[in-house]
Amino acid sequence: MKIGIDAMGGDYAPKEIINGSLMAAEKFKDIELVFFGDELQIVSEINTHDSALHDRIEIVHTDEVISNDDPPVAAIKNKKNASLSRGLDYLKENKIDVFISAGSTGALMAGALLKLGRIPGIDRPALVPSLPTATGLVALIDGGSNTDCKPINLIQFAMMGSIYAEEVLGVKNPRIGLLNIGTEEEKGNELAKQTYGRLKELPLNFVGNIEGRDVPYGKCDVLVCDGFVGNAVLKSMEGIASLIIDMLKAEMKKNYLTKFGALLLKSGFKNILKKMDYKEYGGAPLLGIDGIIIKAHGNSDARAFLNALVQARTFVEHDVLNHLRTQVSNIGVD
Repeated sequence: MKIGIDAMGGDYAPKEIINGSLMAAEKFKDIELVFFGDELQIVSEINTHDSALHDRIEIVHTDEVISNDDPPVAAIKNKKNASLSRGLDYLKENKIDVFISAGSTGALMAGALLKLGRIPGIDRPALVPSLPTATGLVALIDGGSNTDCKPINLIQFAMMGSIYAEEVLGVKNPRIGLLNIGTEEEKGNELAKQTYGRLKELPLNFVGNIEGRDVPYGKCDVLVCDGFVGNAVLKSMEGIASLIIDMLKAEMKKNYLTKFGALLLKSGFKNILKKMDYKEYGGAPLLGIDGIIIKAHGNSDARAFLNALVQARTFVEHDVLNHLRTQVSNIGVD
């Protein structure tokens, strides 16, 4: 299995990107790594690791980098030798099985659409980050790709999200929820109301409307919404998680009594902090594109990027792309 990596994308590239990738290569002997980026920087970092891994590494030298400040479409068209662009080229040419980047989300989306196109039957691709809940994980679709949606888009998101949750997250017969301001069928705007009626007719395990306050309690396995709302939910939950972690740490250090209590509860606190840490959940796949693309968090460290590679490997192993191609077309929603 060949995994392509944008070595220059992300806040801590290339060091953390390469370190996380090599950690994955040490863990899984069946993967080969193809790094796209500045060869001198990549080689310098690789040489600090076990030389036994070098036989499973390929470097594609690029001399351009797409930044978050670059207009996405213009960057893809003008920076043809950027690490992100070349990685997508390799994916299109089937030289790699999956491509991972922590770089510009907009450029990754634009490049994926321009170079690979959509799966037949899918109007718009969607990002699917996984969020921790009291019962496990919830796949949020869409996490920010499409700010304005029609009912057909949300219906397709639900279909793709169900396949992804079952094949990658290991959830049998995943529960599909529609994010709304109330649980009653008639609640919400026209988009929510029309989508609700259509979802009831599909062969999915649709559990109805889910209110925002119920999301952290794991009331569904796949949460469907447009990208504007989804990104707001994603950023809010990340912010709340960071705030709780900071508050816990501050309280534990307040005085000798709280320090002693924290010592007694250390293992429990560690489990909670680990569960709330986004770095544990890898990246967000871009579903609906005719190729396997994983968007890692922009400030991924080595551990976060390792988990993105673990997710990518699972995606390829379970042949999720072909499941999406066949099952979406079989349902035949229009």
